[in-house]
Amino acid sequence: MDKIEEIFANNKQWVADKLSVDPGYFEQLGKGQSPEFLYIGCSDSRVTAEDMMGVQPGEVFVHRNIANMVISIDLNVMSVLNYAVRHLNVNHIIVCGHYACGGVKAAMQSNDMGILNPWLRNIRDVYRLHKEELNAITEEEKRYDRLIELNVQEQCVNLIKTAAVQQAYKERGLRVHGWVFDIHTGKLIDLKINFHKILEDIMEIYKLV
Repeated sequence: MDKIEEIFANNKQWVADKLSVDPGYFEQLGKGQSPEFLYIGCSDSRVTAEDMMGVQPGEVFVHRNIANMVISIDLNVMSVLNYAVRHLNVNHIIVCGHYACGGVKAAMQSNDMGILNPWLRNIRDVYRLHKEELNAITEEEKRYDRLIELNVQEQCVNLIKTAAVQQAYKERGLRVHGWVFDIHTGKLIDLKINFHKILEDIMEIYKLV
């Protein structure tokens, strides 16, 4: 059996397993979605949102890209964000990075990555914003880990700069969370970002509603 055939065999077994527990499972799934969470994560094949969060289909709206970026001119992430916040009415947005992120490491190499250059430059900008802290970390792997955490923080800030998030916060108390998945242990880590402190000096610039 080749890999493609294996996937369809796995799907057949998955359907059978679901129906054996709940004969109406797919009928219910077809009625629509009302997820509580929007998850913005990395495209890395080792990091799957539903598995590590222990949630079922329909519970999390998911967007993934290289290094879990929230870039204001990326119509993909902005469309997902606006649909999730304004139409699905999610109450929590999670930006989840992960240690050993290849995108972050690639951004810190002095190599021409072709079409990836403009995307990875956004991570370099995160390094520039936090250069003093990062350069004080002498061990390379620990510096990369900290950059991964700071990248999550900056993407959360980028979310809060948007009108959709600001409006939802004002109307229903929507919350933004910054997490990291430790790929070496399987644990999710809440970075407990102090958004109030970070935003107090910049929201006069970015406040839209």
